[in-house]
Amino acid sequence: MLHSTSLLPHNKRFVFSVRSKPFHSHSYSHSLSFSKFLSLPSSLSTCCRVARISTETLEVSPPPPDDFNFHREIARLAALRDRLAACATLVEKLRVLNADSRVKRFFSSGRGLARVLASLRLSSDQLFLLKCVVAAGQEHVLCLDGTESLESAAAAAATVSAVKSALYAIAEMIENLNSFDGNGGVGSGMALGDYEIIELNKLLQTLEEIERFYDCIGGIIGYQITVLELIVQKSFERQNIKWSHQIHEVKECQIFGINAPNGHNLSEDTEYASQAALWGIEGLPDLGEIYPLGGSADRLDLVDPNSGECLPAAMLPYCGRTLLEGLIRDLQAREFLYFKLYNKQCITPVAIMTSAAKNNHSHVTSLCERLSWFGRVVGAEEGQWLVTKPLNPLSKPGGHGVIWKLAHDKGIFKWFYSQGRKGATLRQVSNVVAATDLTLLALAGIGLRHGKKLGFASCERISGATEGINVLMEKKSLDGKWEYGVSCIEYTEFDKFGITTGPLAPKSLQAEFPANTNILYVDLPSAELIGSSKNGNSLPGMVLNTRKPIVYTDQFGKCHSVSGGRLECTMQNIADNYFSSYSSRCYNDVEDELDTFIVYNKRRRVTSSAKKKRRHGDKSLHQTPDGALLDILRNAHDLLSQCDIRLPEIEANENYVDSGPPFLILLHPALGPLWEVTKQKFYGGSISEGSELQIEVAEFFWRNVQLNGSLIIIAENVMGSMKNNESGESILHYGQRCGKCKLQNVKVFNKGIDWNCGRNIYWKHDVQRSEGLQIILHGNAEFEATDVVLQGNHVFEVPDGHILKIKPGNPGLAIQLDPIDQDMMESGSWHWNYREEGSRIQLDLVES
Repeated sequence: MLHSTSLLPHNKRFVFSVRSKPFHSHSYSHSLSFSKFLSLPSSLSTCCRVARISTETLEVSPPPPDDFNFHREIARLAALRDRLAACATLVEKLRVLNADSRVKRFFSSGRGLARVLASLRLSSDQLFLLKCVVAAGQEHVLCLDGTESLESAAAAAATVSAVKSALYAIAEMIENLNSFDGNGGVGSGMALGDYEIIELNKLLQTLEEIERFYDCIGGIIGYQITVLELIVQKSFERQNIKWSHQIHEVKECQIFGINAPNGHNLSEDTEYASQAALWGIEGLPDLGEIYPLGGSADRLDLVDPNSGECLPAAMLPYCGRTLLEGLIRDLQAREFLYFKLYNKQCITPVAIMTSAAKNNHSHVTSLCERLSWFGRVVGAEEGQWLVTKPLNPLSKPGGHGVIWKLAHDKGIFKWFYSQGRKGATLRQVSNVVAATDLTLLALAGIGLRHGKKLGFASCERISGATEGINVLMEKKSLDGKWEYGVSCIEYTEFDKFGITTGPLAPKSLQAEFPANTNILYVDLPSAELIGSSKNGNSLPGMVLNTRKPIVYTDQFGKCHSVSGGRLECTMQNIADNYFSSYSSRCYNDVEDELDTFIVYNKRRRVTSSAKKKRRHGDKSLHQTPDGALLDILRNAHDLLSQCDIRLPEIEANENYVDSGPPFLILLHPALGPLWEVTKQKFYGGSISEGSELQIEVAEFFWRNVQLNGSLIIIAENVMGSMKNNESGESILHYGQRCGKCKLQNVKVFNKGIDWNCGRNIYWKHDVQRSEGLQIILHGNAEFEATDVVLQGNHVFEVPDGHILKIKPGNPGLAIQLDPIDQDMMESGSWHWNYREEGSRIQLDLVES
């Protein structure tokens, strides 16, 4: 069955270009720029004309003035924001903006674009948006084709405000606008083309969405204030912060301590882990799922081989399917486990946040439609942008922290409530191991059982990972109360707390703290309370990320790389709103009483991401699809070795830089997904080095199987069969007409994968085989092999409604194909019966 996904709203943000100088008392020089935007009414005629030339930008930014004072500019904008907030009508707001000196100068100049704007039939709403841009010191973005500016170079030096110079990211080329004919009309070559009009109208819509979405911080003006405040904060952090002080001002409180949080270790406290996972299974009808898929995944460099189109991370073909399909089948495996335990269908609603970057939203929507996921899935868009050519911004995601406000604005919380959901789990699409064993189920189980507001799944940090840390934060508020909570410090904010980056040393601050993996449990009413707040709390973890250069190609085909930053917010920092207050300071073991919590597991069972493409010559497989595959195989080794199955060890990643993995084992998650379930389906035998095992069937029995080569088992009905519901939708009905496979005392020998083939892409499961054994089960087909040796190349394809049995013959093999008895068509000739036994799950094989 497929999960309900919910589409959230379209939200855009700006990318900034940043250049800095040292502080001079309270002055800090940066060069920031909004992306260019201008929007025209849909009724605008193509006869509207403006003079232009096309001249390539020569600099990233002119030198900003040394006397620019950020604090004074923040105060000015804050006063303007407050005056606008006090207005009851749009007319009053326009009156306030018209009184602004920048707006006056721009719209009364009678020259250039200001003159064109005055001639257009712009609505009051459109004028308000444009005047907000000008008031924010960003009037340069209201230029077409990069060719028009308000003043000549000499006039600019004399009259342009300090903030305008400070905020310009691209120096505008100066153009002589004497393009009128002798009759005072508009000369030739000055028409706005239809394409430009379309693009301008798109930008107006975007600007309107930005003003509406960021209303909680004051719209466009408040957005600019936030950026300037973060720039000032970052500068002081880089120059003045010392960890030894251990006291940092944060809003209206002081941080007195940052410690590694205590939590249950699921790999050590196995009894509690099993109980917590069982709580998670029982609570599945109370849970939804949220997938933030808005990232552009530039580092993956993913391209459609047929169209050449850039693709988002969700569409990465990984182990035979897209990453998004992998998330859904992990969820289906948990639903199948719920069905097997309680004989009830459970369809989990899923909300997906997408972005416009790389047609992310379109690709995800198409995939959901193709796989009939709508009915359980809804979605949303978000993004941010940087100009690559006139009127055509390059979208870049601006942080998944917008997800809470988006969910409120688009009614996602109410949609979850309508389906009886109380909590939700969140994971990112690039993390391919998040659902391994019991991590997700235990996290959700603890959250539901103990009424927590937010939970983190964490593990140890490793060197080179661009990931934040989870912390137990201790604060003291102005009213004298002590506040405690488990939260996250993003890696871009390490400077703020004096945490050094680079390789981890044994005594470094990073080594003391666990990794933030962005695997979360959230209480939905608590999240809605934050998402619906009319202030900055609805956009948690606001940071100005200046760690990565902004790389883009302009309209002339020239690639630019500038020191840059973008305003981001982080979904996990919603935790900062859930601190618990105490009248006195707490010194020990406060975590159990908090509204936030954390659980731990081995790293490869929590996080391993396919975030970046491995480049030719790279010696590191970290965060690449290749490295993530090795962690999947390590987990398979850990699991099967506990079933008395002998198989090769997997060494460190560096040993596989120039070769493939020692084996390929890909197991469908519905075989568990809990390992204590899977282990009862496998026992004994061996898997030799260079072998391949793929099992796509949930009702499976393995006893003493020796594999040396390739064995692939594919069932059409892995967990059940598709049937139409009352609404006519095709729904997966768990447990009905499942394919089945039994292997007992079987030896499989064949040449298997051609490991010398240079075309093999192991993480895609795109490999060349010399020989192999394939078992294909159509519908509710069954396959059984007992006491036989299957040598060489074989394909056993079993039709729907039949059972194929292979036994020793005299000589060779005895192969028998029979129809399944009619009274066994739904349940099959055998099945696994699941039952609870204390905090454990016990399986019994039942013959029909």
